[in-house]
Amino acid sequence: MARVRPLLACRQCACYILNHMVQYHQTRFDTSFAALSDATRRGVLEQLGRADASITELADKFHMTLTGMKKHVGVLEQAGLVTTEKVGRVRTCRLGLRGLEEEAAWIEGYRQLWAARFDELDKVVEELKRKEKADGRRKR
Repeated sequence: MARVRPLLACRQCACYILNHMVQYHQTRFDTSFAALSDATRRGVLEQLGRADASITELADKFHMTLTGMKKHVGVLEQAGLVTTEKVGRVRTCRLGLRGLEEEAAWIEGYRQLWAARFDELDKVVEELKRKEKADGRRKR
């Protein structure tokens, strides 16, 4: 007779596999959203969308130290949103090749979910208003 694994052990394996898969996607999203969570970094992306800039130019524009700007650019670079190239003593930043399509699709999915929920809520509110109006007429 074949030995069957205890049910609990099977559940633990399934959870481990599921969590591993979830962590894979979350790590990329976490990095992207963490990079975008800061107003300065969003400003840097906006600035680089207009033109490439050196770390010095970005630091001046955002009124911060070179070290502070290097840290912000490092976070954006780690997320793949910015690339840098050092020529001599100047490090030039430009928008990275990676876009935010997956993140935008994730957000859009939740936008649609909430829109559908609010549409359903509107229907419930309208139904309650109709019932309230009908009850008001019956009492008169």
